[in-house]
Amino acid sequence: MVYFIGAGPGDPELLTIKAARIISSCDVIIYAGSLVNEDVLKYAREDAKIYNSAFMTLEEIVKVMEDAHKEGKDVARIHTGDPSIYGAVHEQMIELKKRNIPYKIIPGVSSFLAAASALKRELTVPGLTQTVILTRMEGNTKMPEMEKLSLLSKHRATMVIFLSIDKIDKVVEELKEGYDVSTPVAVVYKASWEDEKVILGTLLDISEKVKKEGIKKTALILVGDFLKDIKAYSKLYDKEFSHGFRKREI
Repeated sequence: MVYFIGAGPGDPELLTIKAARIISSCDVIIYAGSLVNEDVLKYAREDAKIYNSAFMTLEEIVKVMEDAHKEGKDVARIHTGDPSIYGAVHEQMIELKKRNIPYKIIPGVSSFLAAASALKRELTVPGLTQTVILTRMEGNTKMPEMEKLSLLSKHRATMVIFLSIDKIDKVVEELKEGYDVSTPVAVVYKASWEDEKVILGTLLDISEKVKKEGIKKTALILVGDFLKDIKAYSKLYDKEFSHGFRKREI
């Protein structure tokens, strides 16, 4: 069996109990060394064979999986965050299906959730925003025409932008198509890592602040009014509101 494992955003304690258990049982470990905290490997068996996929091609990764399957060995394929978001697991699963190699996906904590925790913010605020857009700036991977950042910005929803900090000037330019220039922006560098860093600003000054800090990778850009200091309460615990578990006070 091949297990695609979300290793969380960085802090090894954010690895799920299930993920840690599976890693400790696998004969072969393939981890995304460019992003995954190596401390996660402490859960691996001493006799496990470990590969760093940062130096491997898709063909080489699949070959390791295929060889392990033929030998009756389990593989832990460790990705950062949750593998369902920019995890590059799609093509690996296609290749495994071609070879009739069984696989499972073990979800993990995404970096955007760790970033929200670092900011001590709720991404969805009652009466303000109830939609979160996860996206990225166009790079080597082209964006579908209707998913251009400039178009998504017109929704003025909470937006989390992955893999784009090195293009911060272009990101800001496109966001201004929809958001007001005073819209707050946060950049969270290496969320949940020991060297985590948070930069706060607006669309007017965030670019210069990021450049001043020298941040060029491993950071998320979060945009929206959820970052404002607004007092907003949901109906969930409102004494004037009834639901299936609690009746309104008379």
